[in-house]
This record gives sequence, structure tokens and C-alpha cells, in this order.
Amino acid sequence: MYQLNKPFVLWLTGLPCSGKSTLAKAIEEELSIDTDFPVKVLDGDEFRSQFSKELGFSIEDRHTNNLRIAKKAIETANTGKVVVVAVVSAYRKTREKIKELFEGLIEVYVKCPVETCEARDIKGMYKKAREGKMKNFTGVNDPYEEPLDPEIEVNTGENGIGGCSAIIIQGLVKLEYISITNSGATGDKLKA
Repeated sequence: MYQLNKPFVLWLTGLPCSGKSTLAKAIEEELSIDTDFPVKVLDGDEFRSQFSKELGFSIEDRHTNNLRIAKKAIETANTGKVVVVAVVSAYRKTREKIKELFEGLIEVYVKCPVETCEARDIKGMYKKAREGKMKNFTGVNDPYEEPLDPEIEVNTGENGIGGCSAIIIQGLVKLEYISITNSGATGDKLKA
């Protein structure tokens, strides 16, 4: 069983198809087991389709969309919910700005080789980008700026979702955002 010590937003950032959304759902499921606090997932693709339809994929539009997600996440966290955000958020400048907005924002780098991301891409976005049919696609014709000092890092190219989720939970315990109130032991490793 987990106990919430202080509100937080878990900000999962990484290349498209690195496993952010799947990992966010796994974390939601794990934290929801026998807990007394609710967990809310904000998925970048879903958020964009609902709240940022008018935005394109320029640097400015992505920055605006990410700030909108951050504002919603912070509002939700301030009501006592744990928020897990899964969004590419490709630019360091944007992530740094978001960190300034909320003390309880935990940056999680969902690391994965671009080749693995491309192999997982059931929508064919990487292929379209490589063929020039999709512009400003992160990882192909638009850069992804890796986090320089994330609070937690996982590698979904080397570890399964369960292992990555466990590392994130361990990180949350180590950072004292949550506590484990039963005999479940955690390790000290924050990177996988």
C-alpha cells in the first residue's frame, strides 16, 4: 500500500513510441492499488485532440501545448491527486519552464533508441516522416533534446514496462513523494 506524502506531477518525456503512455497507465494501476489517493493520467495525444486542436507542430505550438498540459496537471495536483503526464515534450527550454511552475514536478526520462521506437510504431509515423510525408516529427526531422538531469530515468528499450514502473515507484519513494506502508521493499536504483 502506498501513502502520498506530498502532491506531485510525474512528467514522462521521451521520443514518440518510447512507451510513455503505456508506462503512465502501468504507474496509474500500480499506485491505485490499495491507496487513499486518486491518480490522473494526462496523455499528450489525447490532450492535444481535446484542448489544442488549433495548434500545429512548430516549436512555438508545441511549447504552448506543453504549457497547457502543465497548467492542467498542476491544477489537478493541487486538488490532491497524483498526476502522471505522458507527452513527448521534446525541448529542454519547455521542460525547464514547466519545472519552474510547480515544485512537485518530477521529470522522468523514458529513454529508448529511435530504432526501437520506430519498430513499435503501429501508425507508421516514423516511416511517413522519413519519406517526407510528415514534417516536424520528433526523432526524424525535428530534434528531441534529452533531459540533462532528470529526477528518474528508465530505459524501455532494455527493460519491460513492469520493470520501468517499479523503478519509477522506487524513485518516488526515494524522493519522499510516496511511502510504502507495508513490507514491500524498494531499491535505490533510479536508472535502468
